[in-house]
Amino acid sequence: MKRSAALLTVAVLLLLSPLPQASAVTEPLVRCRIALDREVLPAGPAQTTIVKVTLEVAPLLRKTERPPVNLVLVLDRSGSMAGSKIEKAKEAAIEALHRLGPQDLFSLVAYNQQVETLIPSQSAAHIEAIEGEIRGIYADGNTALFGAVSQGAAQIRKNLHRDFVHRVILLSDGLANVGPSAPADLARLGAALLKEGISVTTIGVGTDFNEDLMTELAGRSDGNHYFVESSSDLPRIFAAELGDVLSVVARKVVIEIECPDGVRPLRIIGRQGRIRGNRVELQMNQLYGGQEKYALVEVTVPPSRPEQTLALARVSCRYDNALTNRSESSSAEAVARFSGRAEEVRKGANRKVQEAVVENEMAVARDRALDLYNAGKPAAAALELRQKKDELQEKNEALGFSDLAGSAAGLEADAAAFEEQKLDSPAKKALRSESYKVRSQQRDY
Repeated sequence: MKRSAALLTVAVLLLLSPLPQASAVTEPLVRCRIALDREVLPAGPAQTTIVKVTLEVAPLLRKTERPPVNLVLVLDRSGSMAGSKIEKAKEAAIEALHRLGPQDLFSLVAYNQQVETLIPSQSAAHIEAIEGEIRGIYADGNTALFGAVSQGAAQIRKNLHRDFVHRVILLSDGLANVGPSAPADLARLGAALLKEGISVTTIGVGTDFNEDLMTELAGRSDGNHYFVESSSDLPRIFAAELGDVLSVVARKVVIEIECPDGVRPLRIIGRQGRIRGNRVELQMNQLYGGQEKYALVEVTVPPSRPEQTLALARVSCRYDNALTNRSESSSAEAVARFSGRAEEVRKGANRKVQEAVVENEMAVARDRALDLYNAGKPAAAALELRQKKDELQEKNEALGFSDLAGSAAGLEADAAAFEEQKLDSPAKKALRSESYKVRSQQRDY
């Protein structure tokens, strides 16, 4: 009897005791999502569809928890920078310095026909000495841009093994005329730096710099690009760039998309990447807290029947958490459903994906048209834009997105400007810069 009473007491205590809490599941810092341009595809012959891979980045809740920054400023001090340009550039550099903390590193490379490291990599706490060096910079000579970026990267490499956010900020107002100077040369340099985890942000000042060179260098290294028509905007641009650098939460981001047999990736829209057989790989060097970035891939889909479902792509995203210095990953899968009912297919169109497609297709078309225009082919440039306009309008009208079809109609005005050869240097630079921002999802300041 006593034993039964004791057991009953234990049972009651167990019932009354709170249940142990399940250990909290840590959400990934970068959440990977995948969507199709149409949630329901038309059953029947082989076709193409667009896969959108979105990376949603958790916000940086406290500024104090950010990773340290390894920053080098590569400053053009050639003769064309004399006057307000160099003065505003120095003012912006000093303001940027004051936004860094003692845990951050700062260095400065100045260049004309010669490249000189004025401030070797050191703690940003040495404000007084660094500021004095910056104020003493003056402008004259030519522009050895390639060598300057290479020397800036050498300053970064002194601490490449440490857990910093590595960033080069290049400012120039002129054409590279000493050393390698073709956009392809700078593209190769940018791609090599990306492999090392170094991004280059390019700031083009005025109307004489080579926008193709600057966007290639930024794009291949996954940096930002700014067109600054007036030097008075430099402090604002530097502040915007430092805002991004100081909010990096993920580094060395690799997106891998694998398609099953029968599904084949055709092209990546708007971004650099590699397609090898049924696999797609894209790299992004750094992601900012609270940011959303995406990639668009067009794939072919085999013949299908009504009510069939088919896995089209599995995506995995690997990255280094810059706050914990640990490797993390996230994954997702895209599955298509097919229907023989046209209205069901129409209603399944994904507006958000299609908006991204229209923006990027227009940006890519403008870039291609600008390449043709610069090659002395204005009629071919206009044709490129009109063909893309017709294609986008037809598709979006069919999907029921007449407003997106209207956005595509904006390419007609661009086509007319190309055809009539009315694009001056500022217009070309603005066009290239805006296309770059769309394709890289650069924050707009």
